[in-house]
Amino acid sequence: MKVSGAWLHDPAAQAVFALLEGGGFQAFAVGGCVRNEILGMPVQDVDFATNARPDQVLTLAKKAGLAAVPTGIEHGTITLVCGGTGFEVTTFRKDIKTDGRRAVVAFADTLSEDARRRDFTMNALYARADGTVIDPLGGLADIRAQRVRFIDDANERIREDYLRILRFFRFHAWYGDPDGGFDADALAACAAEAEGLELLSKERIGAEFGKLLSAPDPAPSVAVMGRSGILARILPGADAAALAVLVHLEGETATQPDNIRRLAVLGGQDQATNLRLSRADQKRLQLYLTEIGSGKGLAELAYRHGADTARDVVLLRAAMQCAGLPSDLAEAAKIAADRQFPVRAADLMDRYQGAALGAKLKSLEKRWIDSGFTLTRAELLA
Repeated sequence: MKVSGAWLHDPAAQAVFALLEGGGFQAFAVGGCVRNEILGMPVQDVDFATNARPDQVLTLAKKAGLAAVPTGIEHGTITLVCGGTGFEVTTFRKDIKTDGRRAVVAFADTLSEDARRRDFTMNALYARADGTVIDPLGGLADIRAQRVRFIDDANERIREDYLRILRFFRFHAWYGDPDGGFDADALAACAAEAEGLELLSKERIGAEFGKLLSAPDPAPSVAVMGRSGILARILPGADAAALAVLVHLEGETATQPDNIRRLAVLGGQDQATNLRLSRADQKRLQLYLTEIGSGKGLAELAYRHGADTARDVVLLRAAMQCAGLPSDLAEAAKIAADRQFPVRAADLMDRYQGAALGAKLKSLEKRWIDSGFTLTRAELLA
């Protein structure tokens, strides 16, 4: 089989192939770029695997006048910058020691050794410069079946890095057959090894769970995580029941996936801490959680927080409380968001000062909102 995409024929990528092969080494595009091309999905990054050692890659780059950055040289990775694009070039390697969080690696001489240290069969696919696919572990059959399967023994692969438990569910959400179910061996291994998640940093867990929630439809994966007890380990108290409803409503309203919106519908104890969210994400999550039960209508939400936040809160309420959606949700939210309160502090300063002025402005603003934004400045001041 051959793959053919713009990423493969890009002159910069071909220059990396030529650099390595011209030096007498093997060169393969590997992993996500090959997988996504076969699945017909966008290719974001192109990574390379080679039997050249890092110092040899650096020497070749210097002779060719290419910038080379030792971004992960201890693990055999050099980033070559060609045509303004960075390409990670990693020496064939094998794990010689793991502790469930990180691995000690040794360089390998064969593609087969390199393939067996990877996580899933669909990630152990390699492509030559002409697009010829090398499939040492049966990944092509799994991709065609949209089956996410660990390489060799699933328990061993998970013990090498317990984050692979969450990666399994994330990959199923992005690449798995929604009607085909989960690989039984993989699922059993994830459940059996779930205690190992306690060894991982909350930052790694939060980043991986965020990628899962950003999938087109993460609901089946999150539901199975809930039933297997894995969801409770990373987010105690979370409930996956309303997520499927939210995803359905997002589709009905042409709303793009958003991991923080979807996190809000799951609930759970201390989400920000357990997942180490950024300050911006913490703030947005807290706003959602506060406004879900605030009782504010769509118009007031949009006026105070913007059209997108108002839409999100209404979607969350509908998913969690079985509430209906306005027929003109997006349009109504945008109109309300564009409203400008017609009264200013200067209009009242002849009669009110200090705290009394602030209270009067707040009272008038509420009257204006309750009127559907119809009261004029003159009517409010009268």
